[in-house]
Amino acid sequence: MSMKTIALIEKGEDGTFGIFTPDIQSCIIGDGSTVAEAKADFENSVREVKEAYLENNDKLPMELQNITFEYKYDIASFFNYFDWINISKFSKRAKINGSLMHHYKGGEYISERQVAKIEKALHDLGREIVEIKLTV
Repeated sequence: MSMKTIALIEKGEDGTFGIFTPDIQSCIIGDGSTVAEAKADFENSVREVKEAYLENNDKLPMELQNITFEYKYDIASFFNYFDWINISKFSKRAKINGSLMHHYKGGEYISERQVAKIEKALHDLGREIVEIKLTV
């Protein structure tokens, strides 16, 4: 049975992206100039931590055995990773002012209410995409 834990992806004040796991004791982090780089670094860190236990003939802690991650994004990290989403058009779909959405994408403060609106618009879009049928 695998253990699923959260890996939080956040944009730092310096503009880089970091990933960390708040729910486990083992210190696993990743960083990079993009979310993709941070994810690759994070996954490499997971491998290195596991290898270190094996090399030292130590037992792998239960929290690291069969571990999988659920990635959660802050708004800036989400729009960095899914950079193909047109922010201006998406802001209309989410019923959020376009310039305000650009500020959120830049990492500025966002309220829980605004996050909920964005998440709802993303989930609605996802449901629509799942229903698409193409023809030749």
